[in-house]
Amino acid sequence: MEAFADVALLSRIQFALTVAYHFLFVPLSIGLGLILAINETRYYRSRKEEDAAATKFWVKVFTATFAIGVATGITMEFSFGTNWANYSRFVGDIFGAPLAAEALFAFFLESVFLGVLLFGRKRVSPKFYMVSAWLVWFGSCLSALWILIANSWMQTPAGGELNAAGNEAVITDFWAAAFNPSIFARYTHTVDALLIMGAFVAMAVAGWYMLKHRHSDFAMKTMRIAAVVGIVTSCAMIVFAHASAVVVWEEQPTKLAMMEGQYETEAPPLYAIGIVDEENQQVIAPFAIPGGTSFLATGTFDTEYPGLNDLAQTEEYSDMVVEDMPVGLVFQSYHIMVAMYGLIMITSILVLIFTFKGGRIRQMRWLQWLAVLSPLWPFIAIQTGWITAEVGRQPWVVYPSVSGPDGVSLLTVDGISMSVSAPELWLTMALFVVVYLILLIGWARVIGRFIKEGPVVDGSSTLDCQLGSDAVAEDVVVEDVVVVAEDAAAKGGE
Repeated sequence: MEAFADVALLSRIQFALTVAYHFLFVPLSIGLGLILAINETRYYRSRKEEDAAATKFWVKVFTATFAIGVATGITMEFSFGTNWANYSRFVGDIFGAPLAAEALFAFFLESVFLGVLLFGRKRVSPKFYMVSAWLVWFGSCLSALWILIANSWMQTPAGGELNAAGNEAVITDFWAAAFNPSIFARYTHTVDALLIMGAFVAMAVAGWYMLKHRHSDFAMKTMRIAAVVGIVTSCAMIVFAHASAVVVWEEQPTKLAMMEGQYETEAPPLYAIGIVDEENQQVIAPFAIPGGTSFLATGTFDTEYPGLNDLAQTEEYSDMVVEDMPVGLVFQSYHIMVAMYGLIMITSILVLIFTFKGGRIRQMRWLQWLAVLSPLWPFIAIQTGWITAEVGRQPWVVYPSVSGPDGVSLLTVDGISMSVSAPELWLTMALFVVVYLILLIGWARVIGRFIKEGPVVDGSSTLDCQLGSDAVAEDVVVEDVVVVAEDAAAKGGE
């Protein structure tokens, strides 16, 4: 029952729920932004109306997803000043800069050129429209950069020091703080995962149309684009994931130990599956490669890494209570992420082969169904990867990394607000669940309507029939999204 009144634990659960929900839509918007831009480039070169219809279809899907992603992101920023007020005081001098930059340099860029995509087809040149599509995607990637700069600083602090009172981190070098030791590895790893997600969602839409024998030309073109983007980004992930793991090995030894269930200093083995027996401090696994993790990190099988028990005896990590560490959760989330990557690679290879091998995927219903289900793989990988990264740095909200400035760290229990009570947290979590469920139902109905309607050529869609003009229909895409969302939300509330 103590857990029900633990403000620190409840604050973490609340923030985890809001972040996980928000991260339903961020991968879709960034990933589908690339699919949108590629489709518009195809239309710019072909000048075929069916390619213009494809771009219009993805603009609708992107806009609905982008809108709800923005709304759910605001909730998280508010929580910095409520549940995490002490944390905000500690890092405010450093943390505020990348958040402000994200709004000024990235969000406005993305929003302005999204407006061009929504209203500018007949008002700007084809080249400017195509460039706008790429700038929307670039803006979303730039937005992710600033957010990840802030998050990476929490993982590997740099460019700052404690103030004279010793209760706040102050910035001493903006560029060192921004380009902290983990930012490049974490950014490439994360954005590549989001692009994989976008490719697999496009793959799923194409597979659905193939199963229903609708929009066959659009489905085949989309499947080819998704197959190429999927295989390229999946192969690139091998490099980016390794770089990210190396940073963990170099900067966050307690996280590495939890990822591998390592309590004692040793050359860590490599597990495919297993269960962590936290009471006896060991991993129970059917098989393991001795020194395998050591080999991936250093190229040798005998490089030893410190275990949790030895790390807890050091000055830097003396605040860590080994018995309280969520080793089992981090171990499982990490290995589930790796398993999902295996499914991603298998699916990417199969779709690539049978899409370009005479278009045989048209007759392969099992592969079409696999394509429809395939977004689950990157979605699960993204969520479990986030759990690994965030839970793995506990019990610190600002981690005392190996190369970080002396004293610049903050325990999670010291970052929460003392003015927020457990009943208030339970109430807000209940409200979040209700409101977010309504939003999810509304978004799903909007996207479902767009997919049902499909890419429509020459103003033959429902909107165009009602308004009698393709240009006018484009002008009201945003209004259409809002109306459908309101209708869906009302029905969801009923």
